[in-house]
Amino acid sequence: MMEKRSIVLMAALFLVLGAAGQKPTLDLGFTAIENESHLPLDSIRVMNLTQAGDTVLHWPDTVLSIFFTGINETGEAENAFRVLQNYPNPFSEHTVVSISIPEKDHVRIMVTDAAGRRLFISEPELERGLHSFRFIPGNEKLNFFTAQWRGRTSSIKVLRAGSHEPGEASLIYLGMQSPQIHAKSTEALQAFPFTPGDKLLYIGYAGDLQSGMTDEPDENHLYTLQFATNIPCPGMATIEYEGQTYHTIQIFSQCWLKENLNAGIMISGGQEQNDNGIIEKYCYNDEPDSCTKYGGLYQWDEMMQYTSLPGVQGICPPGWHIPDHDEWKIMEGAVDSLYKIGNPAWNNTGYRGYNAGTNLRATSGWTENGNGTDLFGFTAMPAGYRSSGSVFDLIGNSGYWWSSTEYLANYSYNRSLIFNNPGIRPDLSNKKTIGVSVRCIRDQ
Repeated sequence: MMEKRSIVLMAALFLVLGAAGQKPTLDLGFTAIENESHLPLDSIRVMNLTQAGDTVLHWPDTVLSIFFTGINETGEAENAFRVLQNYPNPFSEHTVVSISIPEKDHVRIMVTDAAGRRLFISEPELERGLHSFRFIPGNEKLNFFTAQWRGRTSSIKVLRAGSHEPGEASLIYLGMQSPQIHAKSTEALQAFPFTPGDKLLYIGYAGDLQSGMTDEPDENHLYTLQFATNIPCPGMATIEYEGQTYHTIQIFSQCWLKENLNAGIMISGGQEQNDNGIIEKYCYNDEPDSCTKYGGLYQWDEMMQYTSLPGVQGICPPGWHIPDHDEWKIMEGAVDSLYKIGNPAWNNTGYRGYNAGTNLRATSGWTENGNGTDLFGFTAMPAGYRSSGSVFDLIGNSGYWWSSTEYLANYSYNRSLIFNNPGIRPDLSNKKTIGVSVRCIRDQ
């Protein structure tokens, strides 16, 4: 049984002004629950989605305090020689280890097992900066990764989980990052770029599970990551809105409406939706029963209620909002069995993922035996769409859902599922004037 331990971190923003040598800091904390019960975390990965860069916090050393002066600095953290904790850890096949080098010189890299036997040794010459390596272990489950530079030594413990094929330990150089440090973690002494207003992605790990959320922190905060899934959202199994009853579904740290939104007054597919103070919707083929079954179809501006702010409430119920592009990517990683949250695969265009689409599709209603497993209770239905030319098409074949994130003036990221592909696509080819489905996500 996993040792019950709490990762409850202090969360209070403090700006110390006028004190010599002190700078503004931001303290971020994390804890986890499964439904309503505490769940011990193994680690937390923090990724900066705005300007790239990430760091991993491991229990019990999990306090992330960030200096955010907004300019490059020199100092102890930048000049520190250190092996950063690998990610992921534990891992199944391979993991990434990074080494911070203050000045160019030869570095002795060694891998030993728990008994101290040397499994791998290398002495590359490395430039000043942060260097990353892919480490593939040999037969041992527990290894120690050690680097030596100018008489200094830094070491981490690397744990491999599960069964694996026997082989020899190897190390593959992935590249380096220049030592431009915009912000620093005071506790972990890891370079982490941050400027107020940046969007951060938090991924919590507990055993084989992971859960994620985003935020743009401007004050200290204690985040609670949820690990329950395929249950009604705790404390809110249903919601009444605009004369309709909606069920809710918890997918790790995200709470979604289980059904497509069906708010507003039906207008003809031959009309454009207008900013007239009334929520307007299309029903496929102008048939009200279609809205009852599949929900309404909405143009992007109508859904957003004529603003362009990502994550806005729009036509969603109070306390809920239109999911942005990054929230969709978190959900995709949460439901895919291969490409997890934060994986670069979710930045690809076209259908991506191993089985995210199959796991989201409903178990009935899709053409040509294209039904899904609905493994997480999202129950995605093939509602088709209303084209910019006022034509309805692809019901039973495909489903489309808006995000609140624009990528061009006349286009927005949306998601599409199709009956004959196990993946999910961030469809970029449809203009904001088409009519597609809307799912709402609960505010954090």
